Amino acid sequence: MKHFLNTLLAAALLSITATAQTPEIRFDSVPNALQLPAGLYLGEVGGVATNSRGDIFVYTRTGHPTITIGSARPFAHGGSRLFQFDRTGKFVREMGKDSYGFMVAAQVRVDPVDNLWVVDEMTNMVMKFDPQGRVVMLLGRKAESVPVPARPSTGDGAGQSTDLFDSPTDVAWDAAGNIFVADGMGNARIAKFDKDGKFIKSWGKRGTGQGEFANVRSIAVDGQGNVYAADGGNKRVQVFDNNGAFKTAFTNVGDAHGLCITKSANPVLYVSNSNPPNDIDHDGEIYKMKLDGSITGKFGRAGKLPKEFGTVNAIDCRTENTLYVGEIGNLRVQKLIIH
Repeated sequence: MKHFLNTLLAAALLSITATAQTPEIRFDSVPNALQLPAGLYLGEVGGVATNSRGDIFVYTRTGHPTITIGSARPFAHGGSRLFQFDRTGKFVREMGKDSYGFMVAAQVRVDPVDNLWVVDEMTNMVMKFDPQGRVVMLLGRKAESVPVPARPSTGDGAGQSTDLFDSPTDVAWDAAGNIFVADGMGNARIAKFDKDGKFIKSWGKRGTGQGEFANVRSIAVDGQGNVYAADGGNKRVQVFDNNGAFKTAFTNVGDAHGLCITKSANPVLYVSNSNPPNDIDHDGEIYKMKLDGSITGKFGRAGKLPKEFGTVNAIDCRTENTLYVGEIGNLRVQKLIIH
């Protein structure tokens, strides 16, 4: 017993020492970074992304008077909205208004040629919009009905080897245009498609071992095609090669949630240790890392003020020192300047 207690104490001291040694990064939050029209508000921010021109896109859970959870497919839509702002934060337009695929905003991403991809957790769809705002590809399909209460999960969460998703959370691409979808909350897997949307393979199931997930909250792909998966429930980021073979795991970032990799010559990985919605006063910091998993610094904490975070779900890091962070808990987007 004494040996066991000594071991626990040593582990706790090591964790405290490691945390204390992580450098704090100086940063600022830009006031009023987004200017919404009068009477229009953000809800829970599922996703935020920028394109090559600096335009900002926000996919937010705002609610809608026509949404009827648990009813037939034709009526269950419109629960989330997609907004576009210019590079100064001025509101430009709403895209996909009342879309059949918009219910619960999970994520929005911009691919290398400025197509916009929207991931919706309840319709189980990934929608691709071209730069003009036209829908040009759909992955997944809305279920025929939404049972309320939801049926309990069964099995290991591996899902089907197709593009039929169960609560997807994110999307990413490699240099060849292959598409990777985090089918992360219901199926606990990653699905790979070619550039034309043809299914190639999937990997992962629910569990704690290598290549298994408690959930896949977010994904990112580096310049070599390696896939990074935020396995928040297991408090780690797992890294796979382009075909899904496990490579390594980073276990030093807490409840990994939002992920983003810069496209610079020396890429940086940003990872949010997101405080859960039912315990909003702890953690919350964002880590800045090298792609080998070593931490170079951290910034922020849980809270409601500027420079504090409430359940970060999305990080956009088109440039290393300017980030856009979408928060579920604080119903906002913060523009951060890293020093």
